[in-house]
Amino acid sequence: MHLLEKIIRVFLFLIGLVMKPSLKIIFNIIYGDSEKVPKIKQQLCLHSATRLAKMIRNKEVKAVEVMEAYIDRAKEINPIVNAIIGERYNEALKDAQKVDDILDKKEGHGKYSAVNAPFLGVPLSAKEAFGVKGMPHASGLVIRKGVVAEEDAEVVKRLKEAGAIPFIITNVSELCMWYESANRLYGRTKNAYNTGRIVGGSSGGEGCAISAGASVMGIGSDIGGSIRMPSFFNGIFGHRPSKGLVPNEGQYPIADGSDADLLSTGPMCRYSEDLLPLLKVYAGPKSSEANLDQHVDVRKLKFYYMEDDGGSLLVSNVDQELKDAQIKAVEYLKNTLGVSVEKVNIHELKFSVQIWSAKMLAGGGTSFCEYMADKKGKVNAFKEFAKWMVGQSNHTIPAIGLGIAENFNGMSDQQTQMFAQKCDKLDEEFQNILGNDGVFLYPSHPKIAPYHNEPIFYPFNFAYTGIFNALGYPVTQVPLGLSQDGLPLGMQVVSTMNNDRLTIAVACELEKYKGWTEPGSRS
Repeated sequence: MHLLEKIIRVFLFLIGLVMKPSLKIIFNIIYGDSEKVPKIKQQLCLHSATRLAKMIRNKEVKAVEVMEAYIDRAKEINPIVNAIIGERYNEALKDAQKVDDILDKKEGHGKYSAVNAPFLGVPLSAKEAFGVKGMPHASGLVIRKGVVAEEDAEVVKRLKEAGAIPFIITNVSELCMWYESANRLYGRTKNAYNTGRIVGGSSGGEGCAISAGASVMGIGSDIGGSIRMPSFFNGIFGHRPSKGLVPNEGQYPIADGSDADLLSTGPMCRYSEDLLPLLKVYAGPKSSEANLDQHVDVRKLKFYYMEDDGGSLLVSNVDQELKDAQIKAVEYLKNTLGVSVEKVNIHELKFSVQIWSAKMLAGGGTSFCEYMADKKGKVNAFKEFAKWMVGQSNHTIPAIGLGIAENFNGMSDQQTQMFAQKCDKLDEEFQNILGNDGVFLYPSHPKIAPYHNEPIFYPFNFAYTGIFNALGYPVTQVPLGLSQDGLPLGMQVVSTMNNDRLTIAVACELEKYKGWTEPGSRS
């Protein structure tokens, strides 16, 4: 074992032994007071995107009315949660009016059909890392303040062609590489269920805006869990597509080395019925590769589950409430579908952090310190840490920490090869267990939404999501109601490559049991 890894393991063990009991008390004192997010008054904000498009197309409601409802809600909640960092309200209203005008004239109905425009007139949000022409495109980096996108990212183009209307841009973690959405450019986003808690990252602004009713569907990206963790912490659905199914072009930063195989662009939404039609739009011509039009009978699927990773020293234990929620969901599936759900023990999952790291370290591409300098040279992370200590740095401590870690190769070539082989072994084991008709139920994260800044003490808890980036598998995060403290619960539904339709079908079934619960409610 590399010396640096030994030091980290000992440090984390000492934190777990001595500090963790008192950390909760300290963070509760600092962030214990929670500001309430108003209940959703705009009834149009309580429909799925699919339903809204149908209502607009059938002229049951005007696209302008829908857009006005979402703009009103966005303005209402953003001063509380700081999820939205850019808007095009006036332009979006004009776009919505164009939809209404064409429908009123009974022109262009072929273009606006349910097949060609499944999201006709539906408001769309996007994380700030994605290019939306004319909108902020800084990825939370101070040096990029004032940078706007010159063109739409590919998925934005596809969604606009499908009738969606972009209207807000949402906050991210600095350069999208941390699981709390806070940066020096736009500040910190707060959880609508409890403003003292995190929204996750890097698609945290998306998760928050959608859960609070300020958006119905959005665009996220995921290199280690950046769709699924925010979806989990905010109680919504999020899908990480199979590797290569959806184009990643138009993001900043963009994975351009070995990490490109880990990055995936996918949908985030409040209602499960939107997942599959969104993914079809995202995937475009590649939809056929994943057989997204093929019907899934969930009663004929094989189901497996694990309650935790088997015990990794680098990762927190799974909260008992999350385990209980998963078991209740398993019982629901058994009783409702009449299926068998088998508990398994996949030993290699204990090495998830190391496997993900080995994949990231395989080489090539722009370094994180180069991205911190906006690719105009390279930031000295040690110098930035010294500046941070006296309040003079334009970077967050997680970004600085990652920059410092980048200077130390935490694995030898031999270790990198060993964990890459473990990844291959894990892939083989999943293929043998799941085949093409099986799903695996697994925690989305070991902890219910932590307090702000608390993730610094649990830097490797992304392991529960990151491992499936390393494998390239499709995964759907499914909300499972709220905890005793009113915070979202959830779990992941996993399958093998290009079996996205299976995980989404199970998500739709589980929504009948527990789905999105409005902030301030009780499940």
